[in-house]
Amino acid sequence: MRLSKSEPLDTFTQDPEMEKKTNSKKNAPEKKKMIPRDVSWLAFNARVLQEAADPSVPLHERIRFLGIHSNNQDEFFRVRVATLRRMLSVGKSARMHLEENPEQILNDIHDLVIDQQREFDRIWDGIVDELKEQKIYIRTEKHLSKEQQKFVLNFFNEEVRTNIIPLMIESIPQFPLLRDKSIYLAIVLARQDNSVRQKFALIEIPTTVLPRFIILPSKEGEKDIILIEDVIRFCLPYIFSYFGYDKFNAHIIKVTRDAELDIDNDISTSLIHQIEKGLKDRRKGKPVRFVYDKDIDPLLLEYLMRRMGLSPGDNLIPGARIHNFKDFMDFPNSVFAEKTSSLRKSFVHPLFAEATSVMHVIQGQDVMLHTPYHSFDTIIDLLREAAIDPNVVSIKITAYRLARNSRIVNALVNAVRNGKQVTVSLELRARFNEADNLEWKTRLEDEGVKVLIGIPGLKVHAKMCVIKKKIGTKTIQCGFVATGNLNEKTARVYGDHWLLTANRSILADINRVFAYLESPKHDTKILAGCKTLAISPISMRPFFVKMIEREIKLAKNKSGGEMIIKMNSLSDPQMINLLYEAARVGVDVKMIIRGICCAYTENKKWKKNITAISIVDEYLEHARAFVFRSGVYISSCDWMVRNLDHRVEVAVPIFDLSIQQEIKDILAIQLSGNVKARILDNEQNNEYKREGGKKIRSQIEIFKYLHEKQYK
Repeated sequence: MRLSKSEPLDTFTQDPEMEKKTNSKKNAPEKKKMIPRDVSWLAFNARVLQEAADPSVPLHERIRFLGIHSNNQDEFFRVRVATLRRMLSVGKSARMHLEENPEQILNDIHDLVIDQQREFDRIWDGIVDELKEQKIYIRTEKHLSKEQQKFVLNFFNEEVRTNIIPLMIESIPQFPLLRDKSIYLAIVLARQDNSVRQKFALIEIPTTVLPRFIILPSKEGEKDIILIEDVIRFCLPYIFSYFGYDKFNAHIIKVTRDAELDIDNDISTSLIHQIEKGLKDRRKGKPVRFVYDKDIDPLLLEYLMRRMGLSPGDNLIPGARIHNFKDFMDFPNSVFAEKTSSLRKSFVHPLFAEATSVMHVIQGQDVMLHTPYHSFDTIIDLLREAAIDPNVVSIKITAYRLARNSRIVNALVNAVRNGKQVTVSLELRARFNEADNLEWKTRLEDEGVKVLIGIPGLKVHAKMCVIKKKIGTKTIQCGFVATGNLNEKTARVYGDHWLLTANRSILADINRVFAYLESPKHDTKILAGCKTLAISPISMRPFFVKMIEREIKLAKNKSGGEMIIKMNSLSDPQMINLLYEAARVGVDVKMIIRGICCAYTENKKWKKNITAISIVDEYLEHARAFVFRSGVYISSCDWMVRNLDHRVEVAVPIFDLSIQQEIKDILAIQLSGNVKARILDNEQNNEYKREGGKKIRSQIEIFKYLHEKQYK
C-alpha cells in the first residue's frame, strides 16, 4: 500500500492500540542491549581517521580529514564528556540518561582517545613524508634558511608582536584562564650557564587574527610552510631579551572546556540575557581535557597541572608537536600542484535549468533537490524571486545554522524592503552558533523581520518554508521541507534532500507549525491538527513506531516486511528495541547511519540480521530518509531522544511516485557501495564493505545517476 493525497498522516498516528503498544513493556528501553552512545560516536570519528589514512584519497583531502577528526573530537569533549562528568558529579538520582556504568564508559573513552591519538600521529607522520615527496615542506624554527629567518623576523615584527602578550605565570597570583579553542606556547626560560633560576611563561597563539600557516620564501620547485607558533618560537630570544635568558624550551598545550549552556526553560524576555551569560560562562567552563606535547618539560607540566587544579584522571592527553589540528581544514591548497577530486561540480536541477520562475515550476509539480549534487542556488533563487514578486505577501522560514555571509538573509531582508511580511524562526540555542544567531537576530529585526526565538524546553530543528501569494482574491502557496540547514557554505558538502512543493495538505501543516511557533503559549493542540506532517514532539515518535509495527505485522503474516532507514544517528532505546523485534520476526531492515549507531546488528535469535553501513566520503551524509511498504519520507529528525521528544522536527511524506523512486534508487546505490561504506557490526570494527565485483563509490554513482536523468 502507498500513501496517497487522500490518506492523511494522522490515520497512522491516532490509533489507540498503537498508543498502548508504544507504552508496552515490549517496547520499554533496555539499555544493556545497546552499544554505549559515546563509544559508538568514537567509532564514527575513527571512520573519519580512516579517510585520512586512505592513500587513494587526494593528499589535501587527507589533511582536511585530519582537521575534521580533530574538530569532531574537540566538540565531543566539550559536550559529551563534559555532560557525563557533570551527571556523575550530582549522584545516582541524576543518572537516568547515562548507561549502566558511566565510570567505565569514561575510562573506555580515555583509552579509545589515546589509541586514536597514536593513530592520528602515525597518519600525520606519513602525510609529512608524502608532502616531502611533492617538495612541500613544513619547516620548524630550527630549519630555516638565512633568507627565511629574515622573512620570519620581519613577519613577526610587522604582524605578530602586537598580537601577543607573554605571561610570566609564576608571578601571577591568579592563574590565567586558558581559553577553549586556543593553543598556547608553554615556555621554560633558562640560561645556558644555569646562572639564574629557570622561569615559566605562556603565550596565546593569535590564530583568531592571524593565519595558522605562513608560506615562506622557497627554492624554485619547492613550497615551504611554517606554522605561526613556530614563528613565535623562532622569535623567543627577541621577546624575552630584556630578561637575560638565552635558552628556551617551548611546547604547545591546549585546554578543552565544558561547553554546555545552562539555560533554564523560561523562554521569555530573559532568554537572550541567559544565552549571553551562558556564552560568557562557557569561557570559564570546567576543563574536561588537557592536551600537551609529550616532550614538554616534566617540571613545567607538573606546575601547570597544579596551578590549573588538574589531576591524572582529568583526560590528560599526551600528543605530538602540533595541536588544534582543526585549523588544518584550511591548509593552504595553493601549495599543491594538482588538486584532484573524484566528485563533480553541483548542477542545476533539470526542471529549473531553463525556467524563468522557480515558483511557477513548483506550482506545477513537486521537485526534489539532492544537494550538493544539485545546486543549492535554486533555494536562494526561490527566496530572491519571492522577495521581488509583487504578488508575494509573506515568507515564513526556519533557520538553525546560517552561513557567515548569508545570501539567505540578504534575500529575506530584501523581501522586507519590498513590503513583504517576513517571519524567521531563529534557533538561538543551536550549539556553537549561539553568538552568530544573536547577531543575526539583531540584524533581521533592525530590517523589520519578525524573529521567533524559542520555545520552553524545545529546540526548533525543523527545516521548512512557506511562501504566500495573493492574486486577486486567490491565495497561492509554495514552500519546502528539508533535511539540511539554510547554509550555502555547508550545502556544498552536506548531502541533503529538499522537497519543493505546492501541495496544499503539506503547506497547511507547515502553516500550523508556524502558528504554533508564533502562539504566545505554544499550544500543542495546534500541532495536533497536522494531518500530513509528523511533528516532534507530538506525533513523530508514535508515527515511526506505527510504521515499524506495521512491518512487523506483515512479517508475522508471512507477507514480508522491509524498511530502509537513513539517518545521522540512532540512539533512542525504544526505536532500537522495535528494530530488534522487527529483526526477530524476519523484517528486512537495512540502515545507513553516518554517525552514532547504538543498535547491535547481529543476534542468533533473529530471523534476519540488520544490515547497517556507514558512509564517510567527500560529502557529509546528512540526509534522513525512510522507506516503508506504506510510503517514503524525509525528515530533519534522527532517532535520538532529543530529536523525538525535545525538539520541533518534521517528517514529510513523498507523494510523487517518481520522487519516491528517485529516493529509493539513491538509497539502493548507497547500500550497494563497496568503496566508502563501512559495516556497522556489534564490535564497531569499521571494516570496509568489500563484497561485490564492480567497485561502487556511492557518491560518484549518485552524481552519475542524477546527472544522467538531467540529460535523458
